[in-house]
Amino acid sequence: MQRQVDMEKSMLTAHRDFMDNLEKSLKILHDEIEEAKQMETVPTHEWRLAVEQMIDELHKSVFSISEPRFLTKEDSDRIRDLRTRLKDLYLHYSKTIERTSS
Repeated sequence: MQRQVDMEKSMLTAHRDFMDNLEKSLKILHDEIEEAKQMETVPTHEWRLAVEQMIDELHKSVFSISEPRFLTKEDSDRIRDLRTRLKDLYLHYSKTIERTSS
């Protein structure tokens, strides 16, 4: 029984570390889009492609998270928040591209 408790604690710690890193990645990408928004020149095709690929990778990672039974409500809420933030990030990116392309 103690091994199972230790295993769940270890998995929860790994899960939270993973979530921390996803949140950091979202912040980096958000900051990158904000920087492009402030620029007077249109972002390059390569930049757009790189950002879209990162959003796709984050989308795969965030939406493929299955919630282990031992997660707390806060952890579940954090996953839901991450999914919402990712959707918002994509909308922000789309609006930035529209504005800079016109």
